[in-house]
Amino acid sequence: MLGRRVLLPTLAAAVLTATTITVIASNSQAAATTFTPTADTYVDNSATSTNFGTSGQLGVDNSPIKRTFLKFNVTNVSGTVTSAKLRLHTDDVAGSQSSNGGTFRTLTDTAWSETGVTWNNQPAIDGATISTLGSVARNAWYEVDVTSQVSANGTFSFGITSTSSDGADYDSRESGTTAPQLVITTGTTTTTTTPPPSGDPVLVGAGDISNSGSGDSATAALLDNIQGTVFTAGDNVYDSGTTTEFNTYYNPTWGRHKARTKPSPGNHDYNTSGASGYFNYFGSVAGANGYYSYDLGNWHIVSLNSNISMAAGSAQEQWLRQDLAASTKPCTAAYWHHPLYTSGANHAPSTSTRPLFQALYDFNADLVITGHNHQYERFAPMNPTGGLDTARGIRSFVAGMGGASHYSFGTIQPNSEARNSDTYGVLKFTLHSNSFDWQFVPEAGKSYSDSGTTNCH
Repeated sequence: MLGRRVLLPTLAAAVLTATTITVIASNSQAAATTFTPTADTYVDNSATSTNFGTSGQLGVDNSPIKRTFLKFNVTNVSGTVTSAKLRLHTDDVAGSQSSNGGTFRTLTDTAWSETGVTWNNQPAIDGATISTLGSVARNAWYEVDVTSQVSANGTFSFGITSTSSDGADYDSRESGTTAPQLVITTGTTTTTTTPPPSGDPVLVGAGDISNSGSGDSATAALLDNIQGTVFTAGDNVYDSGTTTEFNTYYNPTWGRHKARTKPSPGNHDYNTSGASGYFNYFGSVAGANGYYSYDLGNWHIVSLNSNISMAAGSAQEQWLRQDLAASTKPCTAAYWHHPLYTSGANHAPSTSTRPLFQALYDFNADLVITGHNHQYERFAPMNPTGGLDTARGIRSFVAGMGGASHYSFGTIQPNSEARNSDTYGVLKFTLHSNSFDWQFVPEAGKSYSDSGTTNCH
């Protein structure tokens, strides 16, 4: 139902321990461009002569019948179009949510005028059916893949209809920051590397992910092309971990990989009491207390919660020791939010996490991944007191480059081997039977890379 529109505010790498390192060269040649509509409007069969071209809303319904039209001019795009995504934001008024977000089709007519279209002279929605959206929530972003229809520069028209009387309302181009978007990605990102043996599982992800910026969209696009289990290293959404923020920012980006995601919570997720937005969004996969474990091939993986007690003897630390003792896998990885080792200027090392690191070290774990500082950093294998330990040490990473604005580095800590603070990306681990490969995969248009191999203990 169309109602009074509420405007939202604008929310706004080193010395290598040589024998274990295999350098992989990357060449990133992809680029993403975002277009807003040159025209958008809707028509309504209960107001057949009315033009809604300057409305802040776009209606889709079947009682009365409302149809939405969007037009984009794609220009100055060079190279091969590898992805085209149409993004729409539902309005923040009661009734904007719907059990049916509409059916998306193309139009052969691209000459229609935003201020001239009414029910009586609407263009025919006569092109290919692209996709149908199911339920949509109020005040949230949704994305439709239109790559099959957008292959080069040109003018492209889309129509949205619905067979449901439970209508949906989207924001129009007049709404500003929540206007419709057509995101075009061109070129390719190539990596020179030896493919992993068939069947080796992949663990890929980052922390510090979603807000109103574009970083989360850039990293979510990387996940679109990487198979495997997705991890999150906390601060999944900003600023307060509310259900609305999960629906608005996380769901249309990283949320499209929710079915294969194994998350961990961060302090911003806990800005909502009990991290209820986080636990409600991810459900039972998040674990009753925010910590749990699972296996991938020859690897045992543990997701921990650095927002609750981690002291020696705490429920979480005792659970971790029991869980590790019960594992029969030869290799072990763990991830959580607050880093024990970091050179970030914004957040100092979180020494309260040391008991978890100690337990992992005691059971010969191999890999720890954290976030919290919005940057990338790799450390040499270390023991729980920060000493270099090439025999039993755990290699750790800060992977806080998931989408939130970057932080700077401060004093560089001992055994820091690689660092970056200007590139969003994801960290990809290929988990072999007795070793792991890591690879920093950068956002489209950036070239930073870091990669290598480490054996399990």
